Amino acid sequence: MRFLINSIIGLLTLLYPFAVYMGTRYAEPWQIATAMCALLLLRLIASDSGQQWNRLLFMAGIIYCGFAIWSNNQISLLYYPALVNAVMLLLFSWSLHAPPSAIERIARLQHPDLPPEGVIYTRRVTQVWCGFFILNGGIALATAIWASFELWSLYNGFIAYLLMALLFGGEYLVRLKTQKHVR
Repeated sequence: MRFLINSIIGLLTLLYPFAVYMGTRYAEPWQIATAMCALLLLRLIASDSGQQWNRLLFMAGIIYCGFAIWSNNQISLLYYPALVNAVMLLLFSWSLHAPPSAIERIARLQHPDLPPEGVIYTRRVTQVWCGFFILNGGIALATAIWASFELWSLYNGFIAYLLMALLFGGEYLVRLKTQKHVR
């Protein structure tokens, strides 16, 4: 049941750029931020309390939503994707300095006996994701500052997810070719 709740709330939070784009036509910015804050609070409550990085991500989002509620300004809603990328970069890069790396932790869910070459590989993948978060977060920030509302919505609500899917898919193909222990 917890998985289902987290999945539904996760999907709804992924729709944030669309909610902002459509919502600002019918609602005040504080109302959109309040809805997002409620979703993040629910996800925090329903999440695995043992994962500190998970709590940090949700708490950063909740604090940001509190600021957006307080400011009640459409512009404040636009910085959320850049914040998410910054927090993810912080978490992934921190895991490189305090192993195991973020991707290694995920890999060990399926492969608890990950061999040393798998640890090296997951470290490299974590580094690639750090690069992605820098690039994606920079573009998200640039669209929030300089782009039209429509371009912000297109990039943060579609293109960024497409780029993530391409990175996931590309990494999976590389893993299949290079990591014999995965098969």
